[in-house]
Amino acid sequence: MSGDQALPACPKCASAYVYADAGQFVCPECAHEWPQQAEATGAADDAARVWKDANGQVLQDGDSVTVIKDLKIKGSSSVVKVGTKVKNIRLIDGDHDIDCKIDGIGPMKLKSEFVKKA
Repeated sequence: MSGDQALPACPKCASAYVYADAGQFVCPECAHEWPQQAEATGAADDAARVWKDANGQVLQDGDSVTVIKDLKIKGSSSVVKVGTKVKNIRLIDGDHDIDCKIDGIGPMKLKSEFVKKA
């Protein structure tokens, strides 16, 4: 088998006995499985991720943003009003991609589509 040289070592236990199975790499020693496509695109996906606000401006960690729409807070009768300024945001992966702390409300996650860069 000439394809064995191209197989990577297991990222969990560094075993050299990894094999390919149905689009996955499998380690027989620790039973760790990971997709074969992640090998080629893993680092490129992280570097290519760009967060943009409602106006298309690029957001970065530590930026200040302003809320552009009244946002109801789930499980509460409180509302984050239009024009609320949020300082020192932190960008994260996920559906709600901004992690922040809003004065008077506390820690919260927001969607970048409902904010604009201040």
